[in-house]
Amino acid sequence: MKTSPKTSLRFELDGDPSAATLRLAGPVRRDVVAELNTLLERHAPGSGATLTLDLADVEAMDSAAVAAMVTAFRRARDAGGRLVTDPLSEQARRALATFRLGPDPQPKPAPPGLLESTGGTVIGGFQGFVDFLQLAADATFAIFDALRAPRRMRWGALAEQSIDIGSRALGIVGLITFLVGLTVAFQSAHQLRQFGAAIFVADLTAVSMVREMGPLMTAILVAGRSGSSIAAEIATMKVSEEVDALTVMGMEPTRYLAVPRLLAIIMMVPLLTVLADLLGCLGGFLVGVGYLDIAWNAFLNKMLEAIAPWDLISGLIKSVAFAYGIGLIGLFYGFRVRGGASEVGRTTTASVVASIFYIIVADCLFSVLFYIVL
Repeated sequence: MKTSPKTSLRFELDGDPSAATLRLAGPVRRDVVAELNTLLERHAPGSGATLTLDLADVEAMDSAAVAAMVTAFRRARDAGGRLVTDPLSEQARRALATFRLGPDPQPKPAPPGLLESTGGTVIGGFQGFVDFLQLAADATFAIFDALRAPRRMRWGALAEQSIDIGSRALGIVGLITFLVGLTVAFQSAHQLRQFGAAIFVADLTAVSMVREMGPLMTAILVAGRSGSSIAAEIATMKVSEEVDALTVMGMEPTRYLAVPRLLAIIMMVPLLTVLADLLGCLGGFLVGVGYLDIAWNAFLNKMLEAIAPWDLISGLIKSVAFAYGIGLIGLFYGFRVRGGASEVGRTTTASVVASIFYIIVADCLFSVLFYIVL
């Protein structure tokens, strides 16, 4: 390593003029810039040549030295040559980053082919499904453990979640299901009146609301309202490192965060489903009495005769399964969020889409089970 007799610049030059390497060492500051300028100008790469600046041993660098390298870079570019700065010490990297001067960016890899991307999607989906099953198992065991030892239950959090999921959703669930029952009655009345069978609007409305529309519409509304809230809340806690803080304090995040939310949604959704059934039947009742001119007692008796105990039980079974899935999906997407605050919105949207997809698929499976197998 040579040292300039006039300054403290330490350097070493290797290679031929077409591919030379200039190694700098020690501090490269304002006091050696004149010598550095002379050195870079003397060995400036011409057309097709490359000069590599090895800055791995640079101990310090200021803006004056960076400005000299920027000038040399532009001089080499105008002459058709290349000036490359690589490797870099940490001090040199920070200084050069101010002017965005550093090693040439690596070329972007070629996009994966169809087979590779398909395989990656399948593997990623399978791993996500395994993680979901793991969360479901942990949350289920945590719930049974909390029920076995009630003193471990966070009763305040359970009450707060129950109020948010249950009582605050009464208005939207009641209004939507009332309108759904009204619509079902109107649509069925339009067809049945042609055959003089308007009284059977009571049967159709009651059975469809209790068996199908009540649990289904309630679950979809809860998924959009409370499932998204669970996902957004957990994702925000994950991004702000509150979940990590719980782990550091010795608290299990699944037990602390998942149990109150899952128990609350499992308790509240069946109750909301009963309300939905009643208001949906009320909508059909108003159509029968006000539009079809059927005596109110005859219409009501027909509804009660049409509904069997199993109809109500099957609807409640559906509502419990829907609620459990909605809660788990919201927790799963919340816990797996990565990145900053911008990912919270994407995670929330993905959780709602996945919850609605789950509801539709589960409803189809229950329909097959209840109407064909049983």
